[in-house]
Amino acid sequence: MYPLVSVLMTAYNREEFISEAIESVLSSSYPNFELIIVDDASKDNTVAIAKSYEEKDKRIKVYLNDKNLGDYPNRNKAITYAKGEFIMFVDSDDTIVEDGIDYCIKNLLRYPEAGLGMYYPFEAKETFILKSSEAIKSHFFVKQFLIIGPGGTILRKKFLEEINKYPIKYGPANDMYFNLKACSYTNILLLPTLFLNYRKHDGQEINNHYSYLINSYRYLRDALLELPLHLTQQEIKWLSKKNKRRFITNVSRYFIKTYNITKTYKAIKLADFSITDALTGIFH
Repeated sequence: MYPLVSVLMTAYNREEFISEAIESVLSSSYPNFELIIVDDASKDNTVAIAKSYEEKDKRIKVYLNDKNLGDYPNRNKAITYAKGEFIMFVDSDDTIVEDGIDYCIKNLLRYPEAGLGMYYPFEAKETFILKSSEAIKSHFFVKQFLIIGPGGTILRKKFLEEINKYPIKYGPANDMYFNLKACSYTNILLLPTLFLNYRKHDGQEINNHYSYLINSYRYLRDALLELPLHLTQQEIKWLSKKNKRRFITNVSRYFIKTYNITKTYKAIKLADFSITDALTGIFH
């Protein structure tokens, strides 16, 4: 049995990389997939390149946004076009290994109780599953492994829709909140074999250090308040204080590095970080 896998590729000004990304998906050993490319109002030749592949391969569908939505809103838009039982992301500047889809599907099919599978970036001999509560506690108190972006995951579409897809208010840290939310509601399958080639380059959102400064604090603050994380109140309180201390450290380092008082103050305001938060983090 080869269930349909929807491979979602969001794109914005990726003319330099998108051909390689598409070719990697088309070279997949897995026989039953659709490749959905959603362009976010690119200003270069990204669309022309994508459409040239669409004309030659019926498994490819190209959709164009009327205006630029941004990274995670565009991912959510791509999900609405998916027809597969399972969803994987291959970003337009990354590539997937030849047996990547097959590897993920074969393993997730063995564990119907898992709503998602995720690459595990630490040493492990084989795939393994963690219950929701085990995954959350392990992430916070053993090894932080819930740090993988969408490209390092495989998701059941039904589960993804049930938890209302990805958040959109945490900038490049949206995936961090999403991973905690997903693991609050399902068991997780951890996959120790790397199945995606993640390309590093200057145009990535991960390089937006200022946004990370603000949103790394915001997503965890909100997750601790909003999500059923299977943690005790004492654990939540401890993590909340740690998050506040970390923000104080990071914003101080930012100011020392830049000496930009205006942007430092703006970061504190955008993070909605108060004097009370600072005192709580340091003294209580």
